[in-house]
Amino acid sequence: MRRLLAISDIHGDLEKFERLLEIVNFDNKHDNLLLLGDYVDRGPHSRQVLDKVMELTAEGAIALMGNHDKMMIDALEHPEDPLHLKRWYYNGGIKTLENYGYRVEKNDAKYWYKTEEMPETLVINEEIRPHIDFLKTLPYYYETDTHIFVHAGVHPVTALELTEPYTLVWIREEFHKGYQGEKTVVFGHTPTKHLHKKPEVYFGENNIIGIDGGCAYGGRLYCLDVLEKMVYYAE
Repeated sequence: MRRLLAISDIHGDLEKFERLLEIVNFDNKHDNLLLLGDYVDRGPHSRQVLDKVMELTAEGAIALMGNHDKMMIDALEHPEDPLHLKRWYYNGGIKTLENYGYRVEKNDAKYWYKTEEMPETLVINEEIRPHIDFLKTLPYYYETDTHIFVHAGVHPVTALELTEPYTLVWIREEFHKGYQGEKTVVFGHTPTKHLHKKPEVYFGENNIIGIDGGCAYGGRLYCLDVLEKMVYYAE
């Protein structure tokens, strides 16, 4: 039987990502790989992580949209609305832009920037365009007969196919405490230490599994062997 492997919230940490794939002995001929979003921001190598994700999807992996990936798209595709850019900067987008050779002067410690600097910053260069185009193709969830894979979670009462994409990449406590569905939901987005005050993968009593080990903050990058419920990690 092919393994079903899930990884989430890589956040530009290429070294941990590649090491984790080695630890689990990932083989695209024998494994199904699901990547649950947030490939960019905060870490040092967002550009290279996206290159790796594109390579893996070309070989059969399934990559989903995360909220940071969506913020990157919105900031670069909609420069007419400065709030998109400010939101992305505030959430770690500066590290991603630096990865593509952009230089933006900080306005204050919270990563908010001077409005007059934004148009120059938002010019999409030929290096970043293929990654934006790739991210725009990503689905928001993946479903099997027994599992739902999603970045942040699902709405407790709204049918999955009718749920707003925003909810699927941003929801937190309403899902954590309210989900009662029959299918097991595997998700990232919320570091596991916020779910049960421990860094380990969160196996919730209400049929949810949180796998964001806080890699963006120096924590672990987890891989869950979904069918066997085996956990691997790089730190």
